[in-house]
Amino acid sequence: MKAPRIWAAKPCDEQHAAAVARELAISPTTARLLCIRGLADVDQARRFLAPSLGDLHDPFGLTDMAPAVDRILGAIARGERVAIHGDYDVDGITSTVILRRALELLGADVIHFIPERLRDGYGLQPAALDRLHADGVRLVISVDCGIRADEAARHALALGLDLIVTDHHEPDAALPPALAVINPKRRDCPYPDKNLAGVGVALKVVQALCLRAGRTAWLPAFVKVAAIGTLADVVPLVGENRIIAKLGLEMLSAGPNKVGLRALLDVCGLTGKTIDSYHIGFVLGPRVNAAGRMSTPDIAARLLLASDEAMADEARALAGQLDAENLRRQKEEAEIVAQARTCVETDLEIGSRTVIVVGGEGWHRGVIGIVASKLVDAFHRPAIVLSVDGGIAHGSCRSIPAFDMLAALESCADLMTKFGGHRQAAGLTIDASRVRDLRARINEHADACLQPDDLRPRLWIDGTLGFRSITEQVAAELTALAPFGPGNPCPVFRASGVEVVDGPRLLKERHLKMSFRQDGRVMRGIAWRAAEREQFVAEHRTAIDVAFSLEQDTWNGDRYLQLSVADFRAPES
Repeated sequence: MKAPRIWAAKPCDEQHAAAVARELAISPTTARLLCIRGLADVDQARRFLAPSLGDLHDPFGLTDMAPAVDRILGAIARGERVAIHGDYDVDGITSTVILRRALELLGADVIHFIPERLRDGYGLQPAALDRLHADGVRLVISVDCGIRADEAARHALALGLDLIVTDHHEPDAALPPALAVINPKRRDCPYPDKNLAGVGVALKVVQALCLRAGRTAWLPAFVKVAAIGTLADVVPLVGENRIIAKLGLEMLSAGPNKVGLRALLDVCGLTGKTIDSYHIGFVLGPRVNAAGRMSTPDIAARLLLASDEAMADEARALAGQLDAENLRRQKEEAEIVAQARTCVETDLEIGSRTVIVVGGEGWHRGVIGIVASKLVDAFHRPAIVLSVDGGIAHGSCRSIPAFDMLAALESCADLMTKFGGHRQAAGLTIDASRVRDLRARINEHADACLQPDDLRPRLWIDGTLGFRSITEQVAAELTALAPFGPGNPCPVFRASGVEVVDGPRLLKERHLKMSFRQDGRVMRGIAWRAAEREQFVAEHRTAIDVAFSLEQDTWNGDRYLQLSVADFRAPES
């Protein structure tokens, strides 16, 4: 079991925070949060609170954007067939959708190809280029993949195909030999925002095309879909990612939306609701992802591309398919999580190591990434989950903040057939006979660079917030800070010496519901997935320290603030 969380206070320059509060006429609480997030500059803080599409950078600041746009517009002018090559996750599907739709509006002869996980494997492959070439394609544009596809790029050259790579994954030392390679992480790229998702890079291509074509009014419609991919890919919600996510969510919520997107929102139960990052990450995103995990990602792509009202029945059917695939995904995932946890808890070779490396014959490759994330949550250790099939193991890796998973894989690169990804998430392929070697080598690397406290989860506290300081102004300003995610986490506050005046009561056998009192003010609260803390809370009901976020809830038509409790602690003496 993972150790109790360390409550760690985030540092803040209080003088800067006071100045920001005065300049922007906001509460000290909100000013402090902005400064903690590195937004002590008043103009920067103002843009963060009220971003606009005008704050987006010039897309031509991305290396190779100009020749890429020239080639795309040339292909359109000459009637050449263009193919968008995507990826099977939400980021890749939304990237495919927005770039294909933009090219269609510009009059292109355009098709798309998204590989199927089990049939085609990951990323840009020579076999896919052969199929596209045979279909008359003369220009291939990759989205959310291709940055390490050296073999495929050379194959494109041999076929006489022009290739434009757009990606956001970490590049190798040498770039693939393509006509253009657009990736803000290129070492020679001066673009100021390095954190774009794959769909963010695709959106920059769309933005550049709109600028060249004099169609800048089209851009907001693409931002809506880009927000889905950005939030689902869990990239830092700062800079352009924040602009895309915040404005995209507002437009998704306000509508009107195209018929395919409407059908998706409807099957998710989100029609008429204010859509936030939680809805994308845990309701809508998993359904889009389920297509690529369990069957074909083209179900999701076709749904999001549906724009003609005559396609309403087809869109509803496609949305229903996504819903069914998501239910199947949940069942498969639960079974593999149970098996994986049993391995960790009963096999010392697996469970006693710093990095969990666990696998099973025939585990569904579409869900092992989610399983890895669940193991990280449960044990607060990096995890690699492997699906073994015919002597080959396909792995999905997830990490903790202190551990660079991609660097760890690079330290034992000789063991694997291929690998790639990010610091916190990666994938690999390895001969099944070498899995024990991988477990040994990656743990040697981890043991050399991690300290015991790195394996204890931390709860970062943004400061103390007494109940008397929770005002309507503070609540409204916290809403303006959303959407929350990496780089802009949901604020967590601390209240000390709080009395539990009602409860704790079990809710759905998983959560705790209660009411708290401090300085004469009573606040309702829910501790999600905290049923095992019921006795602890009851024992300290006269005085307990609470770490919490603020959330809005509705009961009988009335909206009220409540505490979303992240953790409890006995009061410090």
